Amino acid sequence: MGGLADALIRDDEVAAHFSEEAEIAAMLRVEVALARAQAGLGIIERQAAEDIAEVSATLRPDLAAIRSGMARDGVPVPALVKALRSALGEPYGADVHKGATSQDIIDTGLMLRLQTVFGLFEERLDSVIRLIDETALDQGLTSLMAHTRMQAALPFTGADKLATWRQPLQSHRARLIQLRQDLPIQLGGPIGTGGSFGTQYRRLRADLAQALALRDAAPWHSDRTVVLDAAQAFATLTGTMGKIGQDLGLMAQAGTVALAGGGTSSAMAHKQNPVGAELLVTLARLNAGLLGTVAQSMVHENERSGAAWTLEWLVLPQMACAAGSALLRAQQVLSGLQFRATRG
Repeated sequence: MGGLADALIRDDEVAAHFSEEAEIAAMLRVEVALARAQAGLGIIERQAAEDIAEVSATLRPDLAAIRSGMARDGVPVPALVKALRSALGEPYGADVHKGATSQDIIDTGLMLRLQTVFGLFEERLDSVIRLIDETALDQGLTSLMAHTRMQAALPFTGADKLATWRQPLQSHRARLIQLRQDLPIQLGGPIGTGGSFGTQYRRLRADLAQALALRDAAPWHSDRTVVLDAAQAFATLTGTMGKIGQDLGLMAQAGTVALAGGGTSSAMAHKQNPVGAELLVTLARLNAGLLGTVAQSMVHENERSGAAWTLEWLVLPQMACAAGSALLRAQQVLSGLQFRATRG
């Protein structure tokens, strides 16, 4: 994003998983696992796999060269493989990336990073749920007014209000666990048929999946459902946090909640703007818009689309960072929440 506005939604912990270094490390991990799986089946020598693993562990490729290769080739893998082969030397250089295509390495590397991100979001959701539960214990009996269609409806309690926020969170967490456990490998070779891996392709695919703790799956080069599922999860998380933020902003306006750490006004010193709640709404709307953009990547021409595939790289990291930031902001907002009783 960049600029001063970056401070509003920055999430360094999530962003680190979409950095150049993280992407390269994930791709090298896939190359090593592929070589070891091939060695286990006698496709390449065991020494070749061990040398590939040893060199990869200490390889620090020239990032400028990788970026240049990315700009030239549209993918970073050719430049990365060239660097790995050069560092490895003979006689095993040709055994690097054997039978694979760039999409196999990039997509599988993304799945490895999403594994970690989903796990992180599960932990953050647990924190949000815990804060809601603690608030319910402390302030659950506070008398509040329910509102329907922006009008006062009937009296209810703080516990009732909190329950509406909490209810979706458990299902979101279950969905994240399901997605994390179901992330697939990508191994199809140049045209997605597996033919480049020979007669042991199915066994190779299964062994690679086991080594990386991913699900064995048929190639999905042009079926981007798994990417859209991840984007949907990010949008759903931010949407639910946005609903909480919207409620809190309206309650702050009505004086039925006090929020810690409110923002100040340059012109009106008496104001305490609900910045945290507002940002939750902003992030929800941001990811709602980006979700539609990711959905465009479902439209692939033939067996691989450079245009649709590249679109994912530009948008999915933004969505992940927005979701992560929303979960952090929600924790901050909820930790300083104080209901103010109303009378019906």
